[in-house]
Amino acid sequence: MAATEIQEPRTYGNWRKPTSAGILGLGTIGTALLLVGLVVVVLTALIGGLLKAVVLAAVLAVLMVAVLSKDRHGRNVVSRASARGAWWWARSQRTNVYRSGPLGRSLWGTFQLPGLAASTRLSEHEDSYGRLFGMLYTPATSSYSVVIGTEPDGAALVDEEQIDAWVADWGHWLANLGDEPGIESASVTIETAPDTGTRLHREVMHNLDPDAPAFAQAMLEQVVDAYPSGSSTVKAYVAITFGAANRKGSKKRQAEEMGHELATRLPGLTAALQATGAGAAHPLTAQDLCEVVRVAYDPASAVLIDEAHSLGQHVELTWPDVGPVSAEAAWDSYRHDSGYSVTWEMTEAPRGTVQSGILARLLTPHQEIARKRVSLLYRPIDAARAAAIVEADLRAAEFRMTSSNKPAARDTLAVRAASATANEEATGAGLVQFGMLVTATVMDPAQAADARAAVDNLAATARLRLRTVYGSQDSAFAAALPLGLNMSKHLRVPSEFREKF
Repeated sequence: MAATEIQEPRTYGNWRKPTSAGILGLGTIGTALLLVGLVVVVLTALIGGLLKAVVLAAVLAVLMVAVLSKDRHGRNVVSRASARGAWWWARSQRTNVYRSGPLGRSLWGTFQLPGLAASTRLSEHEDSYGRLFGMLYTPATSSYSVVIGTEPDGAALVDEEQIDAWVADWGHWLANLGDEPGIESASVTIETAPDTGTRLHREVMHNLDPDAPAFAQAMLEQVVDAYPSGSSTVKAYVAITFGAANRKGSKKRQAEEMGHELATRLPGLTAALQATGAGAAHPLTAQDLCEVVRVAYDPASAVLIDEAHSLGQHVELTWPDVGPVSAEAAWDSYRHDSGYSVTWEMTEAPRGTVQSGILARLLTPHQEIARKRVSLLYRPIDAARAAAIVEADLRAAEFRMTSSNKPAARDTLAVRAASATANEEATGAGLVQFGMLVTATVMDPAQAADARAAVDNLAATARLRLRTVYGSQDSAFAAALPLGLNMSKHLRVPSEFREKF
């Protein structure tokens, strides 16, 4: 009898937040400001007297305490106070309220998208395979985005070796994004929603034999009426964002020129994506993208759109008319047409190592949430910058460990993780910054409490730490859509500066 080898499940991990060297838990910029403040206090004591120096030292101490006092999500008092102040200013200016259409506040009388997506423009082109694809242009960031629709089969009844191969191919696909010229960011959006039943009704009625027995016809009709109750649909989208300029300082390309370039690059991107287990990958047309955004802002319109498709009718939507008629952002929620949404952001990835199915329960439909959208945001880093980033992170981790006579266990593990990352990058691995947004939409605001509790429980199963995006629900809602918005370019304070404070 031959002995069989039992293979242990493959695990993944070793993701790190970018850090910079500093003292007392501060980054490079925070440490420099502290030292400058101490020098100013000493000069004040020598020139202005001891009383003024004591007052200045007290102000500096209060500021440092506010910076160092962080909550469980890593946000200090200063960042929370600035978010509260920005929200108060937006509410006082009524910029959190949006009314569109002929009777709205907009001068052009259309149903334009609100907030970050208001200035986006949509055009349609044809790739080298003869497939139409929609291309979004965002003038605020000078970037172009294409959205790819996928049909993943899931991991049910799939061998573990095949799942490991899919994960490896997905890692290669992300790593190759850093080598693709002009790519700024990418996002993966998994959306679950109730099944309207129109597709099942169309399929059954189209194939129903009128000469079949009455009992068989009655059974099929009962299945069509009962089966959609409680069932859901799962859709997946991959948005890729390209810069308008080939390189820094070069001329920005126009939409027609960019469309010609992407027409030759899309077939390769979709073919590589299919090897990751994403199933049949195809670029979304302009009409498909309009329907996706329209249903996101008005979930009740999904039934009408599905019914029109079942009748063979063409739904004509234009980009200036896919926005909500009415939308209002609150401190911790977002009301838009027939939907009421809450968006969370990931503040900490799972610690330690995880298996490939760590996000399975978070991505599956939930009975307490009408529509759930989980978006993974990626920022690929080119090889030239990746080496400098991992080496700086390793030096910062070593500095934190050696700055104390008794280093903490986390500091020791941080050095090991940073060293492993540097070694992997040196052997050719790619470096990607990633984040996550989770949006839960309900049809009745009274169901919001159940949706919040459901997301909290699902985050615990995925070992994620999620935080409600307070004061920016409208922007977070748009960022979670498959629009290819590069959020790092919409920040007033660059993310590189925040990481070093």
